[in-house]
Amino acid sequence: MTDSIMSKAATMEIPINSNGDTGSLQEDDSLEQAAKLQWSLDEKVGSSRDTRDLQQVMVSGPNLNETNIVSGGYGGTVEGIIPTSSITGNRDGPAVRYNPDFNKRIQVTGFGSNMHHSSSSSSSMAAEQTTRGVAVEKLEYMKKWGFNTYKCTKQMISERFGRGSRTVDLEMEAQIEVLRDTKRKYENVLRLARALTNHFYNMVQTQHALGDTFADLSQKSPELRDEFGYNAETQKLLCKNGETLLGAINFFVSSINTLVNKTMEDTLTTIKMYENARLEFDAYRSDLDELNMGPRDAVTMARIDAAQQQYHVHREKYERLRSDVTIKLKFLEENKVKVMHKQLLLFHNAISAYFAGNQQQLEQTLKQFNIKLKPPGAEQPSWLEEQ
Repeated sequence: MTDSIMSKAATMEIPINSNGDTGSLQEDDSLEQAAKLQWSLDEKVGSSRDTRDLQQVMVSGPNLNETNIVSGGYGGTVEGIIPTSSITGNRDGPAVRYNPDFNKRIQVTGFGSNMHHSSSSSSSMAAEQTTRGVAVEKLEYMKKWGFNTYKCTKQMISERFGRGSRTVDLEMEAQIEVLRDTKRKYENVLRLARALTNHFYNMVQTQHALGDTFADLSQKSPELRDEFGYNAETQKLLCKNGETLLGAINFFVSSINTLVNKTMEDTLTTIKMYENARLEFDAYRSDLDELNMGPRDAVTMARIDAAQQQYHVHREKYERLRSDVTIKLKFLEENKVKVMHKQLLLFHNAISAYFAGNQQQLEQTLKQFNIKLKPPGAEQPSWLEEQ
C-alpha cells in the first residue's frame, strides 16, 4: 500500500510558474499526507520490532541474581556492596558486590539467599565433622578392644594348655577360694531360713484360724463352752508368740541377705576385676618377653618400647586392684564376724524362748536387738495411700 502511494506521488505533475517556484496545488496536500503515512508506518514497524527484541532479551537474557559482570581496566582487587534499593526503589532487593577499580569482577547475588545458604552449609559441615569424630572414636575404641581381647584370649588358652606362665599369689588365691566357699554355704543358710519363715508363717495363720473357730464354737456350744474357750485362748497366745518369732526370723533373714548378696557380692566383683587385670598383665608381659627374644632392628625396638609402656600400665592396674582386694577381704571378714555374732545370738534366744513358752523372754529378746514388730495389717496400704 505504501509503495502504490509513493508511485502515485512520483508520477504526479508539478507545475512551475514564471519565477521557477512550485505552485500551491491540491496535489501538494496529497504528497504531504503520503509522506506522513509512510513515517507513521515505519514508526509502528520499528516499535514492534524493538518490543519483540526487548521481550526476547528479557526471556533469554541472564538473571540478575546469577549474572557476573566483568569490566576492563586497571587497578587492585577491592570489593564492596551497593544495595540496589537506591536504583530500583526496592528496600529488600538484591545487593551488588562491586569493585571500584578497573578490571574487576562484579557479582550480583541475592542477599537473603546467600546468607541462608552460607549458614546452612556451615551447620551441615559442623554436624558432619561431629559425626565423623564420633565414628573415629568408636572405631579406635573397637580397634583397641579387639587387640586387647585377642591378647587376653591367647594368654588364657596358653595357661589352660600349660604353655604360658601366669602370675600367682598363693595367699590371696586361698582367701578368695575361702570366700567363695563361705558364700555358697551362707546362701544355703539363707535359703533354709526363708523356707522356715514361710512354713512358720503358714502355721501361725493356721493357729489364728483355729483360734477363731474355737471361739465361735464356744459361743454356739454351751455344753463345751469352757473347753472350746481354753483352746481358743491357747491358740491365740501361740499365734501372738508366733508373730513375735516371725519378726525375729525376718530380721535374721534380712541381715543374712544383705551380707551375702551385697557385701560379699561387692567383694567378689572387685575380685573379678582383679583377675581380669592379672590376665591382661600376663598377656602383655608375655608379649614383651617374646619381643625381647627376637632381633633388635629399628622396627622391633619401636615395638618393644610400645610393649614396655603397655606392660607398665597394666602392671600398675594389677597392683592397684590387688591392694583393693586385700583391703576388702580384711574388712569383709571383720564385718561378717560382727554381723553373724549378733544374728546367731538373736536366732538362738528367740527360738528358745518361743518353744519354752516364755513370752516375756521372747519380747525381751526383740527389745535387746531393737526389732519393732509391725501391727497386723500394716503391710497392706490403706485405700487413701493407694490413690
